[in-house]
Amino acid sequence: MKKPKIPSATAFEPNAAYLGIDVSKEHFDAALSLSQDRVFQEIVWEKFENSTKGLKAFDKWLTKQGVNDALRPQLLVVMENTGIYHRRLWQYCCQHDLHATIGNAADIKWSMGLVRGKDDITDSMRLCEYAYRHEDRLRKADAFDENILLLKDLQTMRRRLLKQLSANKVALSELRSTNVKATQAIMEKASKDAIQGIESSIKKVEAQITALIRKNEAIRKNYQLLLSIPGIGHVTAVYLICCTANFIGEPTGKQLACYAGVVPFESTSGKSVKGKPKVHKMANKELKTLLHMGARSIAAHNKEAKDYYQRKSKEGKHDLAIINALKNKLLLRVAAVIRNGTTYVDKYKVAEEQPTKNKLAPDLVRS
Repeated sequence: MKKPKIPSATAFEPNAAYLGIDVSKEHFDAALSLSQDRVFQEIVWEKFENSTKGLKAFDKWLTKQGVNDALRPQLLVVMENTGIYHRRLWQYCCQHDLHATIGNAADIKWSMGLVRGKDDITDSMRLCEYAYRHEDRLRKADAFDENILLLKDLQTMRRRLLKQLSANKVALSELRSTNVKATQAIMEKASKDAIQGIESSIKKVEAQITALIRKNEAIRKNYQLLLSIPGIGHVTAVYLICCTANFIGEPTGKQLACYAGVVPFESTSGKSVKGKPKVHKMANKELKTLLHMGARSIAAHNKEAKDYYQRKSKEGKHDLAIINALKNKLLLRVAAVIRNGTTYVDKYKVAEEQPTKNKLAPDLVRS
């Protein structure tokens, strides 16, 4: 696709601006449209390096196109979540107080309807049009927080190291069943340093995570609140803080449950389609796995959850359906303790510890 021709200076005074940015590792493409009274104008486009130098050139380009200090509060920026490559732009938008939305790639793609072909220029223009069409529902991205990003990176590194450790140990275990003892001894000796090195790295990463939580008051407070909930352990608490940016958007229990993929959705249409409610495949699979382990744990060891599981099982509910309901309950409790700022209270445990209401002490009975 040819580079669009940049139009000459417009005669009207724009009162809104829409900017779509397609980000890659080395470059980002910016497509800008100025408008007056929500009349979408011709798009101008430019490519920049995804670096500090490129951001300076991008800032000058915005000013040249007419996005001055008065118009910048009305500038709506949309970019896709690329994992790590959009972080510089995200930080730039936060520093300049721009309304930036970091959108879900699937949501943006499906909102465009039927499209043919794609390239960086076209994608940036489609993002610009997306900003114009969905202006009323686009939420400003969370503030750029270096501590949360560091915690995310450490948590990701820990997960990657654990996979590498597991892969090495499983490979040796599989060889043990086929190799002779001499050959197996050579393989284990050759892998020993690598396994010990990975285990040492995991301990260092976990120490860094613990130190970061202790150092940051806001993170430590929510972390301790989450640990008060039965079924929420250290790893799950850290993961929830990472994927919610320490609950900065104050997500509800239903929103968290939908994000984790534990909410069953109805599947019916007229008289012919009458499917059972099912959870959707769009979900944070890792969070769902962590919640599954937590739900299994409380179903076996927590009295309230254990009673609930047994009661639903007698009613004929499937095992996975009951566990899914417990995962939903966990997330509702997560949202509640964060919203109220108080630790979770196990009412079953409190009821057991308190004496019976009408029971009198022996000396009172005699009197």
